Amino acid sequence: MPSFLPKHPVVTAYPKMPEAFAEAEAMAAFLKERGIEAPCSSLYDEELRKRVKKGEFDMLIAVGGDGSVLRAGHLCAPSGVPILGVNLGRLGFLIQIDRKEWREYFAKLFNGEAWIENRMMLRAEHIRVGESLGSSNALNEVVVARGQNLRPVRLTASVDDRRLTSYVADGLIASTATGSTAYALAAGGPILPPELRNILLVPIAPHLSVDRAVVLSEGSSVSIVVKSENSVLSVDGQPPTPLMEEDQVKVTAADVTAQFVRFGDPGYFYRNITAHMNENSLGFPR
Repeated sequence: MPSFLPKHPVVTAYPKMPEAFAEAEAMAAFLKERGIEAPCSSLYDEELRKRVKKGEFDMLIAVGGDGSVLRAGHLCAPSGVPILGVNLGRLGFLIQIDRKEWREYFAKLFNGEAWIENRMMLRAEHIRVGESLGSSNALNEVVVARGQNLRPVRLTASVDDRRLTSYVADGLIASTATGSTAYALAAGGPILPPELRNILLVPIAPHLSVDRAVVLSEGSSVSIVVKSENSVLSVDGQPPTPLMEEDQVKVTAADVTAQFVRFGDPGYFYRNITAHMNENSLGFPR
């Protein structure tokens, strides 16, 4: 794996986490001591976001939790800017570095010990009566689910224009491998290695319908058609978009890729997973 050595990084912090700004400023100072000027700002600062989109930086350091890294992925992927996450949150499935370790890892970074991991994103297009109403990219998942009404929704799913099945459920998740450790995992789906470029379909609380997850072939697309009222579309946990009966959500591999700065061998992913999956067992008798 070719090593990665940034020259123009930027440090961002999650604005609702005051301690994130303190850590971000310490990182900027650390970099400055080594002759590297790195602006430090909120992840939501509009001026900074414009500069990222223009390609002024070759790495974005995201200080926060998985949500911060998710939002950084949306910002950075179109410009091909790699993300280095530093975890101040709870889980950190997307993040390799804890808040106590960043100095150690920054030293490794500038010693040429980092590499870039590419992760597939999804493109979700909302179609009504043959007309596209908009599209957006997802790093984790695209979800078609029930709205405020507690009744399950009726959905049909087609893969590569061939009908797969119908669902009566609380919803259906179309997930990336990255998202397989997020909502899809909570809904009973399998964990996929991050390098896979497959779409994972996971029903949410299915009622008398297919209750198993399905992993699609690489390159396949899925079309979800709403067959009842009270449905919404949510992409990576963003505010939901109301759907009408017969609306279609087409999910394909996006033409952009999220890039992450990693250290060590690719087995970091399994070590990370094992550590997180064991968290809920802490405090129980062995």
